[in-house]
Amino acid sequence: MSLVHLVIALALVEFLAFGWEVGRARGRFNVPAPATTGNTTFECYFRVQMNTLEQLVIFIPSMVMFAHYWGANIAAALGVLFIIGRAIYFYGYTRAPERRSLGFLLSALPNLTLLIGSIVGAIHGLLQHGL
Repeated sequence: MSLVHLVIALALVEFLAFGWEVGRARGRFNVPAPATTGNTTFECYFRVQMNTLEQLVIFIPSMVMFAHYWGANIAAALGVLFIIGRAIYFYGYTRAPERRSLGFLLSALPNLTLLIGSIVGAIHGLLQHGL
């Protein structure tokens, strides 16, 4: 389970780095807080951060549950793919929004797999225990 915890921690470090980049983009593109609009390039940085937050809400609990039912190594491998996907998403979206699709796919598919695997594992557990 330590491997799963490490991957989750790395995903959170990546999210913090995205937040740092949003802060830097605020200064670079002159978008003072609390504004979240006003410069298209800044808005791309901000959307990456917010989309990643939206994905983390699914990723973290699903990864823990998936690891419980299917094993930490598989969960961690899916988690690493999620992190790589998020990095590609960040790079693509902040360069040209139309280039975000590959990164989104590489993070959404592991997330979906983790979530479905968690649900299937939980249902299987319930059926095995007669609940």
